[in-house]
Order: sequence, then C-alpha cells, then structure tokens
Amino acid sequence: MAISQEISYRLERLILDGGLAPEQKIPSERQLATRLGVSRAVIREALHELQGRGVIETRHGKGSFVASIVPGSSELGEQSPLMHLFEGHPRTLFDLLEVREQLEGQAAYLAAQRATRMDRHRITKAFQALEETDPLSNAKPDHGFHLAIVEASHNPVLVHVLNSLKNMMLLTVQASVANLNPREEMRKKIVRQHRQLYEAVISAKPAAAQKVAMAHVRFVSEAMRDMEKQGSTLIRLPLADESSARLARAGS
Repeated sequence: MAISQEISYRLERLILDGGLAPEQKIPSERQLATRLGVSRAVIREALHELQGRGVIETRHGKGSFVASIVPGSSELGEQSPLMHLFEGHPRTLFDLLEVREQLEGQAAYLAAQRATRMDRHRITKAFQALEETDPLSNAKPDHGFHLAIVEASHNPVLVHVLNSLKNMMLLTVQASVANLNPREEMRKKIVRQHRQLYEAVISAKPAAAQKVAMAHVRFVSEAMRDMEKQGSTLIRLPLADESSARLARAGS
C-alpha cells in the first residue's frame, strides 16, 4: 500500500471513530505531517484522495473540512459519501440505535400528545401493514410504522433530522429484522412492543408511548450486542437489500 493511501486510511478511521466530526476543520498539512511523521506532499496526496471520494471538502482560503453527513443541496434521504462511509463501520449500527432511542422516544411522546385524526389513521394503516407483512422481510413496513409516529409529532426539526437520516435508520431496522426476527422468542417480543407502542400513541398516553418506544429500540440494540458477544456475526444489510438476509438464513 502506498504511504499516501495508508495515511488516507488513518484519517478515514479518525473520522469514523469520532476523532474528527462531520464539518470539523482538519488540521493543517504541516500539523498532520508532524503528527503522522510523513512529508507534507504525502499528506496533500492523502487529502486529495479523500476529497475525490467526497469524505472531505476543501474551502478556498479556509482549509480542509470533514464533509457534512447530510448533503445540503439534495433531496432529503439522499446520502452523502460520508454517510456511505459510516454505513460500513461496525459501530455505526449501534450509534444509530442510540440516536433512535432518544429521538423516537421523544417523537412518540409528542405524537401521543399531538396526533390528529388523520395522523392516527396513518399510524393505524402503517401498523396494519406491519402486522400483515411476513416478519422475516418486513423492514420497510416496520420503518414506515415508526416514521408515521415521527411525522405525527408535528415537530418539524425532529421530522427533518430523522428524515435526513432516513436511509441509515432503515439500515438499523433491516439489521433487526435480519438478525432478531428469525428467532421466535425475540420476534414475539418485538411484535408485542410494536402493539404496545401503537396503543399508547393512539390512546394519547405520552409517557407510556415514550417509555415503550425507548425500551423497544434499547431491546433491539442490546439483543444484537449480546449476539455479537456470543460469537454470532451480525448481518449488516446494504440499503433496501433484504435478499442477502434471506439467503444467509437459508444457508444457516
């Protein structure tokens, strides 16, 4: 591997591990060269490689910055190159579940308070679609149910944040469906949690809705962490691809 490629990989890992945050300014070429023990020419080549992949961006007269995780001038849900990079990181799945636990808990609380008759109709339709779909391939209806609750929160900032991360949030649901739903005991618990969440929101019980929403996401996260600790290899799906999970289950 060329030295510049090794340096670009190290910088990439620094971003993925949280050492450099999205939109944070990257240290100067001179600082990086001193810190990493290579020439400025090597640093320049490594940064150029990362820039070419959209992981960082250079602003004239200001320096280099980690790219935004959400593209600023495209449709909601379209992913930035940095977002694709995060998808491949083993820790990202659990980072996303931490975000889901907090934000979806708050969304459920607000939805139980603010849902209109139309919102409740949409949530009910989404819940029915989830119940009627094969639990081994129901990631999209599952995600749709949670999204209907988020939209019923009527908090535009909360809706915008979760919509902008829509594809990555779907990734967590796909992982849950692929890894947990084939296990009958876990599947039954998830089905029960979804019903409890639905009933709490529809019955306008904010505290109960928040508690159930957070407990549900926490259960999914802890169950998959336990699987890894016990030596299982988690199925981490590419977006909108559940066929690989079905193949993996068929072969196991």
